[in-house]
Amino acid sequence: MHLRDWMTPRRLAAIAAALALVTTTVLLWLRFAPRTARVTAAKSPEELVYVRSDDDIVNGGALFAPPIGSAKPIAVLWIHGWGVNFYAPAYVMIGRALAERGYTCITANTRMHDIGTVAGRRWGRRIRGGGYWGVPSHEVRDLAAWVDFAQGRGFERIVLAGHSAGWAAVRAYQAERQDPRVVGLVLASGAVRVDDAPTDPELLAQATRLVADGRGDDLLRLPNRSFPSFVSAATFLDIANTPPELKDFFGVRTPNPGVTRVRCPILAFFGTREPDIGTEADLRLLESSTRRQPSGPSRVSTTMIRDADHMYAGEEAQVAQTIADWANAALLSGAAE
Repeated sequence: MHLRDWMTPRRLAAIAAALALVTTTVLLWLRFAPRTARVTAAKSPEELVYVRSDDDIVNGGALFAPPIGSAKPIAVLWIHGWGVNFYAPAYVMIGRALAERGYTCITANTRMHDIGTVAGRRWGRRIRGGGYWGVPSHEVRDLAAWVDFAQGRGFERIVLAGHSAGWAAVRAYQAERQDPRVVGLVLASGAVRVDDAPTDPELLAQATRLVADGRGDDLLRLPNRSFPSFVSAATFLDIANTPPELKDFFGVRTPNPGVTRVRCPILAFFGTREPDIGTEADLRLLESSTRRQPSGPSRVSTTMIRDADHMYAGEEAQVAQTIADWANAALLSGAAE
C-alpha cells in the first residue's frame, strides 16, 4: 500500500485531532501544573532571630540582610499564612530577593504558625498555637514584638506584609494600634471580600460551652470543609467574634471599617493562578471601597503577579520586585505621608 493511499482524509483528520489534543494537554500542564519554589543559595548575611511577646510567647524568624552598603532605611516584616511558618521555601526566597534589592526582610512566625504547636507554658499548662489551636486575635501581640525587634535593629520605618491569613493579623495590628513606625502595609493574597456564610449556630454554641468549661483546646469538626477540617473551640469562637469592621476591612458593606484607621500606603496583589483566592475584580473592589471611605490610607496600589499561584512558587523574585518597586515609589520618594 502506498503512503498516499493510507493517508485518507479521515486518517489525516484523526492525526490532526490527536496532535491538537497533545498540544492542548502540554499547554494546560505548563500553565496549571503545580510549581515549586526555586531555592537558591544565600548571597548575603542571614540570621535566625527570636522575639518574646508581652504575654510571654516566643516566636522565631529569619532576617535577610542586604549586602553591606546597599541597605535601604526600611525593613519588610513578612507574616506567614495559615498552616505554614517563617522558613517556608517561598518565604525564604522572597526574603533573599528583597535583600538583593536593598530591603532587609524578616520572615516571622506568630503563635498561629503551622497546624499545631506548643506556643508556651503557663502555670504548668501547655499553651497551644497553630492553625488548629491558636487564638488569632492575640497575633497583634506577636506583631508588636516583631516591630519592636525591627526598631531595635535600627529601623524606624517598617512595612508589614501579610500573606494569606497573615493579612488578617497585619490589618488588625495597624487598625488597632496605628503604629507610627509602620509606614506601609502589603496585602499578599489576603481576603478582600467578606465571607457571607453565617456562623453555624450549633458549632457556636458548642464552642462557647467548651470555652466556658475550660476546654477551649477541644477540637470541633467543621462539616463539608477540606481546609481546615478541624479547629479548636477557642479558635472557632475567636474567629466568630471578630469585629465586623475587621472582617469587612475595606468597607464593602460595613460602615467605619478598619481601613479608615490606616494612614500609611497599602499595596495589594494576587497571583494570576489563584482565582479562588482573589482576582483583578477583587483588587478593583478594594480600590473602589477604600475610595468611598471618609478617611484611609494615603495611597493604594494594586497589581497581579503573573503566573503565580498562592505560594508564588517560582515567582518569588517577581513578588520581591513588586514590593521593592512600590516601596521605592510610595515610601522612599516622599509620596507617602
